[in-house]
Amino acid sequence: MNILLQVASNEPHFPYAATAVLGLGFIAAVTIGSVAWYNSKRPPGWENKERPDIVPKVDK
Repeated sequence: MNILLQVASNEPHFPYAATAVLGLGFIAAVTIGSVAWYNSKRPPGWENKERPDIVPKVDK
């Protein structure tokens, strides 16, 4: 029984792969959300402002 407890305690508590997936998912969500926000209706006072070159234009 003592051997089983030692092996289990050496395991990481949260897998590194899951952390990487969460991090990449967060970055993807922020990127996609930013593109959607820039392509949405402009807030008051921003109607005539130009879109940044890096943001692609999405047709309705």
